Amino acid sequence: MKRIAVYCGASKGKNPIYEAYAVQLANWITNNHFELVYGGGKVGLMGIVADTVLDNGGKATGVIPQFLVDREIAHDRLSRLVVVDDMDERKKAMMDLSDCCIALPGGPGTLEEISEAISWARLGENESPCIFLNVNGYYDLISRFFDQMVEEGFLSGEDRNKILISDSFDEIMAFIDAYVPPHVRNYIK
Repeated sequence: MKRIAVYCGASKGKNPIYEAYAVQLANWITNNHFELVYGGGKVGLMGIVADTVLDNGGKATGVIPQFLVDREIAHDRLSRLVVVDDMDERKKAMMDLSDCCIALPGGPGTLEEISEAISWARLGENESPCIFLNVNGYYDLISRFFDQMVEEGFLSGEDRNKILISDSFDEIMAFIDAYVPPHVRNYIK
């Protein structure tokens, strides 16, 4: 059974399409008998994904730092709640507990988490496919930025092809099924 790490906002965003895709992603997770691994909150898109997975009879593991538990945003119905010391430990634990990393739209934290998963994959520290769920063209600029990294020589074309930016669940499934982790980078002068 695959465990899908979902990175997403602690807010819902302004456009209702983001909530709709959070529900679609959660349904896709449970329809494929996958498990959810996420940030452990009960608010925003995080809460919507977790609630939908749980309401569908699926399993949801939350990974949350103690300071967010103290702010009373931890989800109280999860299959498992892992409480960690800080955000760095949370990111590491989420990658360790999952087989795939998917980012819904979100803010700087969401972008930072999926970017770190991509970076770690290039260093051989994360063997999971990394995917941006491109709801309503939200990640179009990121896609162009990765392409510019290739053009400017900061990202290989091969590694660029290891990053999927799509709004199609069929394409996401095919990408996951065919995924081969990047070669570990060698640093030669």
